[in-house]
Amino acid sequence: MLEVYIDGASAGNPGPSGIGIFIKGEGHHIKISEPIGMTNNHIAEFTALIRGLEEALKIGATFVSMRSDSKIVVSSIEKEYVKNEEFKPFLLEALSLIEQFELYFIKWIPDKENKAADALAREAILKNTDQ
Repeated sequence: MLEVYIDGASAGNPGPSGIGIFIKGEGHHIKISEPIGMTNNHIAEFTALIRGLEEALKIGATFVSMRSDSKIVVSSIEKEYVKNEEFKPFLLEALSLIEQFELYFIKWIPDKENKAADALAREAILKNTDQ
């Protein structure tokens, strides 16, 4: 099983934002830190979710356990619903990607258990501002 830790971060709301993805398991140990421009924290979290799913598919994973400290992202996936229309395209894209796995779990974890992805997301914010 592949474990995928995701996080999004913004310096301001909106502000320079980044995503962090830490993937481990099945012989993989991948760290991704990407700036995503100016947006808000929730969009950054959803963007991290989608990138994490894309990376897991690239690897060829069939069983994925995703971990996020974003209650909105986890709840949206579990309920397959978002109240805020701004998040709907992200939810639909994520659900489409999730359908491609044999088995998929998403779990909310506290910030202290998501330090690797958080550090990568914060590092990505700095890449935004360096450009």
